Amino acid sequence: MFFVYVLYSDGFDRYYVGFSQNADIRLKEHNGGQNKSTKPYIPWRLVHSEEYKTRIEARTREKYLKSASGRRWRKNNINLGD
Repeated sequence: MFFVYVLYSDGFDRYYVGFSQNADIRLKEHNGGQNKSTKPYIPWRLVHSEEYKTRIEARTREKYLKSASGRRWRKNNINLGD
């Protein structure tokens, strides 16, 4: 199984979209500063996750969520719990 996940940094009002076989471990790696693009915006929290059977399905969804229409989808469908 593959997970597409959306992280949010409250301190910097930034999103990060990625995919992994284990979203919880990946979140720990992001918060541990192991990813160059997310390190400056620590701490991150998981705000959305979706499960897919194949890497191709997950990668396709990740690419969509990084697009302009995907950003609109995130704005309308992800509750940040404010």
